[in-house]
Amino acid sequence: MNTIRADEAFAVHDFGHIVASRPLDVLAPRSGAEVRDLVSFADRHRLPVSARGCGLAPYGQGRADGGYVVDMGALDQVRCVPGERTLVAGAGATWDQVVRAALAVGLAPPVLPDHLGASVGGVLSTGGLGAASHRCGLVADWVTEVEVVTGGGERLVCSPGERPDLFRAVLAGLGQCALILRATLRLEPAPGLVRRYRLYHDDPGTYFTDQRRLARDSRFTHVVGQARPALGGGWHYMIEAVAPHGGELPCVDDLLIGDLGHDRDCEEIEDLSYAEYLHRPDRDERLLRATGEWDRPHPWLALLLPEEVAEAFVPGVLAEPEQRGLRACGVVQLRPLTARALRTPLLRRPAGELLCLLTLMRTAPPADPDAVHRMVAANRDLYERARAVGGVLHPVSALTMTPEDWRTHFGPVWADLAHAKGRYDPNSLLTRGYGLWT
Repeated sequence: MNTIRADEAFAVHDFGHIVASRPLDVLAPRSGAEVRDLVSFADRHRLPVSARGCGLAPYGQGRADGGYVVDMGALDQVRCVPGERTLVAGAGATWDQVVRAALAVGLAPPVLPDHLGASVGGVLSTGGLGAASHRCGLVADWVTEVEVVTGGGERLVCSPGERPDLFRAVLAGLGQCALILRATLRLEPAPGLVRRYRLYHDDPGTYFTDQRRLARDSRFTHVVGQARPALGGGWHYMIEAVAPHGGELPCVDDLLIGDLGHDRDCEEIEDLSYAEYLHRPDRDERLLRATGEWDRPHPWLALLLPEEVAEAFVPGVLAEPEQRGLRACGVVQLRPLTARALRTPLLRRPAGELLCLLTLMRTAPPADPDAVHRMVAANRDLYERARAVGGVLHPVSALTMTPEDWRTHFGPVWADLAHAKGRYDPNSLLTRGYGLWT
């Protein structure tokens, strides 16, 4: 193998800072051919392999103990084809690179992850939810072709018409069958300006009523929400909704938000360039890095809930003593979704048309070394309770899952995934950190 070695410290910890990795080596291939050679070598010697983009896994999902971690950072080429409204991106490219290349020609992916510092390969391996997902589905739903290296060391191209079983197994497939080298995505015309509304609710009932309404109609292109700590121990609920406009700024606010139940005295309305809106989390990340919170353990949990149970489930969870730390060190994100927009088969979702993604983005306090273990245990309890009311795990979570848990999670598509695993990764080398197989 001619692949250069990367810094081993790069692969010891991921963003979660909970589960450490102990790879045999960390390598940084500079081409798809080098990735193929590395995986072929690992397959011959039965050594585990895992790809690493920007290291944003929360619970060691990308580790390869006793094997090879593949730093995909050099595979970061991005190329737009404006006439075809497509973009080809290497797995190691960040979504910031994708956005800059697409916006330069007036285009953008229909769905983008909130954090543009994530890698293309990493996001597509989990599916990719964003602020436009209630209308446009997953980031992965807009992929037309993927080039991969399978666990057996084959370099293949797949699409809905060519090796469709592999295509379906790669997108939201948690890296179980192949390592992504590059992906081709469809683009749409990008707005120049957007109007952003932040609408506040004291009552979770009015919040969820409005969230249902906005998930059903198309007045806003982007919708997300948060629960925020209120004085006295309660919670406020905020909807952030975005509509594009052409710069003439007509007085249409009443048409967009006049029928909603938020507190009109607290509403915030501002106009931003689309690029400014897409980079909205950047300031928060800089602050977290400056304070050191970025490098502390992050026992996050993400659950997809049937929308009809979310109105009771979410306030109940936030009232529990185990979640008190969210008030000081964390963010509670709520995202409305529609099942019909989520087309990638391996992204599992609850029954019903309207869904709610609840993400508890917690940071463990540095003064309590046992806190992270209690939080991970609390994640398991919440997961079981969510399952009991029809909820489903979103696998970007700090939670130990058994093979039986995964079989239940994937349900009717488990057989397809297992068949693809046997065909494309017969020695079960890839991405063992998720624990899908015995």
